[in-house]
Amino acid sequence: FTASLPEKECRYAVYDFDFVTEENCQKSKIFFIAWSPDTSRVRNKMLYASSKDRFRRELDGIQCEVQATDASEIGIDNIRDKAR
Repeated sequence: FTASLPEKECRYAVYDFDFVTEENCQKSKIFFIAWSPDTSRVRNKMLYASSKDRFRRELDGIQCEVQATDASEIGIDNIRDKAR
């Protein structure tokens, strides 16, 4: 998933994350990810930041939200921690 995000452009993403809990139950959480890398243009970051909340409100079923500026912030370990 992270490999598909552009290095210099902002994006929004919806990610359906499947995981197994400590009680061995299969679960799924829907993530809204706002990708705004440090290397993107300031104008682009401002445009995405100003429209994020409106766009997010239009989506139903989002359970977790993540703002990421580099791939480590949306790595599998961080997503798993936020899903719990």
